[in-house]
Amino acid sequence: MNQDERYGILTRGITEVITEADAADLLAKGGEPKAYWGIEPSGLFHIGQALIGARKAKDLAGLGFQVNILLADWHALINDKLDGTFDSIQTCGLYLEDCLRGLGADSSNIHYIVGSDLVDGKEYWERVIRISKASSVARIKRAMTIMGRSEEDADSDASKLIYPAMQAADIFHQDLDLAIGGMDQRHAHMLARDVAPKLNCKKPVALHWPLLMGLQGGGRMDATESKMSKSNPDSAVFLHDKADTVQAKLKKAFCPQGQVGDNPVLEHARLVIFPELGRMDIKRPEKFGGDMHFATYEELAAAFGTGKLHPMDLKSAVAAHISEILVPVQRYLDENPSNFNKLKEVLEGNR
Repeated sequence: MNQDERYGILTRGITEVITEADAADLLAKGGEPKAYWGIEPSGLFHIGQALIGARKAKDLAGLGFQVNILLADWHALINDKLDGTFDSIQTCGLYLEDCLRGLGADSSNIHYIVGSDLVDGKEYWERVIRISKASSVARIKRAMTIMGRSEEDADSDASKLIYPAMQAADIFHQDLDLAIGGMDQRHAHMLARDVAPKLNCKKPVALHWPLLMGLQGGGRMDATESKMSKSNPDSAVFLHDKADTVQAKLKKAFCPQGQVGDNPVLEHARLVIFPELGRMDIKRPEKFGGDMHFATYEELAAAFGTGKLHPMDLKSAVAAHISEILVPVQRYLDENPSNFNKLKEVLEGNR
């Protein structure tokens, strides 16, 4: 595999590369570069985070990267997740690991790390302090969007200001070459890049994937406002959702006839189905035009935009394909139910 092919795998499915030159240099160095993806254990895993992230972790492992998947329990504690206890948060972390292994992120190059294992030492906290000293309060507050928080949230809870510095410290403490995550994580990665020269630390390359729109999103919402969220179950497809549940959620999804842009149903085809399956099949009775087969997203979008494909047929096909993709991970959770069952007990107790 030549360097262009390796770079294509590194960046496929990615919206932003910071920077392209740094990424190319990193690949050219060879060896076993280190990458990481940080996940906050905060509840049930939805496909917008799990499928896209697992796919990129597998890409990197295949390129020879050592990939650390950080189950960031301290971050979840700061961000008021679950019932605010480490036991519940760490149970969720074990469930997330099960999900990702069920999605195939289970090679010898992929390592699961609990955040508590990183913070157990003065060197880590020294990095948090030095990052904070190298940053203004305004700069830290700008990075708080990585938590799904506004800058004003720190006015009533000062712990929120620690979170961005900890995320940058995670990167330096693991001596990473590459940080990956959704576009909502770019502020943390940019903070790490900004302060790295001041701390004589390695400046990480950053790869950011697009945020999958919630099923009820679209219209004039920006990417962060419209992203899939576990806080609104009808807007998100979770890894454990069975076929009838997925069909019911897609049936209610925002999908105006002929509208290609800002259409969450088409976005699920673009970001989930085609990367995973490389195809999409529409099953229709002959009286409604018969079956349709698409080898690329562009063909699908063109058919929908010109009215050749009805929204209900699109929704039904997207639901069926997502359910097909979820079969392996659901089988894995069925065979390894302990952590999922414990998390469900935690979530029931929080209602």
